[in-house]
Amino acid sequence: MKKKSQCAVAFAVVKRRYRGVKSMDQYVVQGGVALHGEVDISGAKNAALAILAAAIMTDETVRIENLPDVHDVIVMNAAMEDIGVKIRHVDRHTVEITADQVNRLTVDYEYIKKIRASYYLLGALLGRFKEAEVALPGGCDIGSRPIDLHIKGFRAMGAECEVSYGLMGARADRLVGAHIFMDKVSVGASINVMMAAAMAEGKTVIENAAKEPHVVDVANFLNSMGANIRGAGTDVIRIQGVERLHGTTYSVIPDQIEAGTFMCAAAISHGDVTVKNVTPKHLEATSAKLMEAGCEIVEYDDAVRVIAKSPLTPTSVTTLPYPGFPTDMQPQMTAVLALASGTSTVTETIFENRFRYVDELARMGACIKVEGNIAIIRGVNQFTGARISAPDLRAGAALVIAGLAADGITTVDDIHFIQRGYESFDQKLRGLGAQIECVSSEEALRKFIGKVG
Repeated sequence: MKKKSQCAVAFAVVKRRYRGVKSMDQYVVQGGVALHGEVDISGAKNAALAILAAAIMTDETVRIENLPDVHDVIVMNAAMEDIGVKIRHVDRHTVEITADQVNRLTVDYEYIKKIRASYYLLGALLGRFKEAEVALPGGCDIGSRPIDLHIKGFRAMGAECEVSYGLMGARADRLVGAHIFMDKVSVGASINVMMAAAMAEGKTVIENAAKEPHVVDVANFLNSMGANIRGAGTDVIRIQGVERLHGTTYSVIPDQIEAGTFMCAAAISHGDVTVKNVTPKHLEATSAKLMEAGCEIVEYDDAVRVIAKSPLTPTSVTTLPYPGFPTDMQPQMTAVLALASGTSTVTETIFENRFRYVDELARMGACIKVEGNIAIIRGVNQFTGARISAPDLRAGAALVIAGLAADGITTVDDIHFIQRGYESFDQKLRGLGAQIECVSSEEALRKFIGKVG
């Protein structure tokens, strides 16, 4: 009877958080469990979206493996099918794409504007057909991500570009190689211009190019289709244009941000987790900061083990383009440092709105003060469960892992942001021992409370 009474009280407390809320679709987390075990990392979302777009640059069949089963990939596939691209789903993580019957060059699929990577279709279509129109991209509201560098690159190769009626258009009688200096390091612009240049006449040089692993992955994919791209992974990319590209089979690299998120989940829960199917070199910046925070990191050929038995210690983090600390790992690391014994600082140099989640962490007891682009974090002993909302993809994941370390139950709303980029997030966490469920009704919530109560 006592246990039932405690469950009823817990349910009543959580239910009160939903007064006035018409629908329930969130993660519910019971904190206090140290994560242990192994987790497999999916393919990199940011690489997969660009590779899917690049697959339409040939009329032959392209097989793409290790695709993450996430919402953004589903939307990209649907947008491509909407313009006549044939996509055959071999299994959950493999597709075969044939773009021999593209019937229009305007991509205004209803949902495509909701993902940032929609602009990759512009570079791909422009490269192959010398004309394209794509709905202006959306994505997470983490700061300004202008498309001016994309336009600069296309114009340098001879394209006319304009933005009107919510569409970004580009067209050219012919694309000619050019020397392009990126005024700011931009992953999106580097990839987009690289795709268009792959089928331009002559040689294109991109200076101050982004060096992120997914830039390299897209270049390798294009080269497997017959492109001639050199220097990806350095700040100078050289592309010798070719007349046509051919079919290929290609496997997407592991997702370094998903891997880093599970590394932080191990750290924040004081667990022992082996993160598998990764490229350890891509995780060096995250590994270094977690070691500074008191974790033990063991690297294998394709795995990283995080052991967090010692108390967390404060450190300083500054986001930078690769190989620096990734901005997409900033919220997760902030959540970890909010439980370190001392004062840490996190400086965000990439996006100006990336600290919007701090108020949500404060609901859980975090002590964080934001001054401009710097967060000053005073570590607390423990988080407490609360009802919070995910403001964007990576911040949402950070709030979930914060819930793993909280006393009591944490409910995270707006999980559609998280599902944009994390495959089976709750299932993978449960595989490590976390008490987490995705619920969409009061009945499901009551069952969860009863199970963990």
